[in-house]
Amino acid sequence: MDARRASWSQQADWGRAALAAVAAAAVFAAAWSVVHYGFYADNRIIDTPVYQRYGDAIVDGHVPYEDFTVEYPPAALPTFAVPSLIVSRGASRDSYDRAFGFLMAICGAAAVALVALTLVRDGAGRVRLAAGCALAALAPLALGSVLLTRFDLWPAVLVAAALAALLTGRERLALGALGLGIAAKIYPLVLLPIFVAYVWKRHGRRPALIALGVAAAVVAVCVLPFVALSPHGVWASSLRQTSRPLQIETLGSGVLLALHQIAGLHLTMVSSHGSQNLAGRLPDALAIVQAVVEVAAVVAVWVWFARGPADAGRLFRACAAAVCAFIVFGKVLSPQFLIWLVPLVALVRGRRGLTAGSTLVGCLVLTQLWFPYRYWRLALHFDAVASWLVLVRDLGLVALLVVLVWPARREPAPVT
Repeated sequence: MDARRASWSQQADWGRAALAAVAAAAVFAAAWSVVHYGFYADNRIIDTPVYQRYGDAIVDGHVPYEDFTVEYPPAALPTFAVPSLIVSRGASRDSYDRAFGFLMAICGAAAVALVALTLVRDGAGRVRLAAGCALAALAPLALGSVLLTRFDLWPAVLVAAALAALLTGRERLALGALGLGIAAKIYPLVLLPIFVAYVWKRHGRRPALIALGVAAAVVAVCVLPFVALSPHGVWASSLRQTSRPLQIETLGSGVLLALHQIAGLHLTMVSSHGSQNLAGRLPDALAIVQAVVEVAAVVAVWVWFARGPADAGRLFRACAAAVCAFIVFGKVLSPQFLIWLVPLVALVRGRRGLTAGSTLVGCLVLTQLWFPYRYWRLALHFDAVASWLVLVRDLGLVALLVVLVWPARREPAPVT
């Protein structure tokens, strides 16, 4: 009788999960369609011309990093090459954009569906399930057209898949997906110690080390062939990312922009590394301070998680907090980085989850208020409205981090 009841319960959960996943993906598709029209479609600042150049070169047989410079990790390359394969050689930018957008729509719908599956697997009630799915599915309306022309939904869906696999007990699959995410965009690396600690505490050292080996193997398979072909090209790509100056939308820049408005602080903007940045001794010093704070904050999240019980609620909080710290204290804070947070914050439990979700939505909307519509006024003229919007958005991300890490009233005792 118990076996029948368990089987019925499992079937009911899978049915509920499938229904939630399909519904959430359908809502995402509707939101994605809306973002193509009206004010969303105006004044877009896009990256797809760069992607098309990469994709066309790959299709023509040129070797990335060796024959041409690429600023992204190797597992990002398929998202550039696949649209070039779909459209004819030398196709118009609009044709490439449509193919690329369709690919990202698939990634976004899959990420939303995975969020729904993970919520059901975690035993989410109706309110939490509806709120989490709504946040993930309606995010395009809050953030705007930046989703259409950036490849960040690709690593985001890989992280969502990794969390879904981890929660269902498929540790090796989870770490493999996370390794692929790391090879596509570096930010999932901050989740690796959390995943390994979760597996270690629940299943022991050996399964954790095997899972870690799987992640390392996936990264190696993606990266080492290009290192062998062009070590200097891969090194130059890595150096380009680590040596970037203080980008104009970061927390430190937001403070300097506010001081410019209040006290007339002199600021100088320079365009380099594919972004607009603040140049000078003070911005450079702030970039160093932010990097130190970033590392300290991420490590603190790792330690907090490792010292407590390995339950799903703490896993979701730790993952969202680590990525939030990585974003808000980084030297670069491009609008598309907020995409990374959506499938993570959507999983956070209880009132904390509702508060975190509301805070993130506020940050998404604030970002859209200046990007892309006021971006060049910000970058070229330090526009007052955009400057304050940057600072308020960045402080909102700090508030989101506080919400995620603030101790519960009955925080479990640390494991000694």
